Amino acid sequence: MLQRVLVCLLSSLCLCAQADNLRLVTGDDYAPFTGQALPGGGMLTQVVKAVLDERSIAHSLDWRPWNRGYLKTLQGEYDATFPYVRTPQREQEYLYSAALFVAEQHIFSRAAEPIELDDPASLQGRRFCYPLGWQPPKALQELLDQGVLTRHSPTGLKECARLLLLGRDDFFISDLRLGETALRLTGADLSLFRRSVSAISNSTLHLIVPHKHPQGPQLIEQFNLGLRALQDSGRYQQMIDSYLQARDAGLTEQAQQQRQAGRRQQGL
Repeated sequence: MLQRVLVCLLSSLCLCAQADNLRLVTGDDYAPFTGQALPGGGMLTQVVKAVLDERSIAHSLDWRPWNRGYLKTLQGEYDATFPYVRTPQREQEYLYSAALFVAEQHIFSRAAEPIELDDPASLQGRRFCYPLGWQPPKALQELLDQGVLTRHSPTGLKECARLLLLGRDDFFISDLRLGETALRLTGADLSLFRRSVSAISNSTLHLIVPHKHPQGPQLIEQFNLGLRALQDSGRYQQMIDSYLQARDAGLTEQAQQQRQAGRRQQGL
């Protein structure tokens, strides 16, 4: 028994020593979750930092293109990266934290060309936009493998929304709030777009640490303890609600300004 206690204490000491500079990396243009131009670096960036602060773990954060950050973490340049959904391939390479956020994914298409997953005819031959490095849900990956769909992979979701507006791609998929944010950023009338009636899937977003990280299990354990403490105290939900309310207010104001600017231009 004493030996087990000593092992646990030594593991905790090693983790604390390494956590003097826990190296994090995330990617840009994933509003409202992460983004260099977003308040606090995005909603989930704020959550991750609050969790680490809860456990008194010092940390640094770098911003890299999604693929590069993922690979650099796998290679040991960073200790952890976020936010990522579960996929079979990633589970072979990474340990997952408890869920940072639960996202319900929908199809976003043009209003004049509605697309639903349970309507095969609406999907046949369509061009599907999904950012580089993102893993599609299983149902859509199967359609891609069968050649029913073709995929276009720009660097971010806001490019997908713009390409949808221009008619170069036919649809993209996203969490409800993430998709609406991307569409609002185009400056176009939201009535030009349509969200699918049914959700494609529910997915969870996580912080991930490589399996081969020498302190991987301990890092995940400490992170999960901090996340649970944040949730139990009510601070987690308060952070999420406050961030989304502020974001929605800002987007509404931005849309009004864009409409006013458009009217002024028409009057010239």
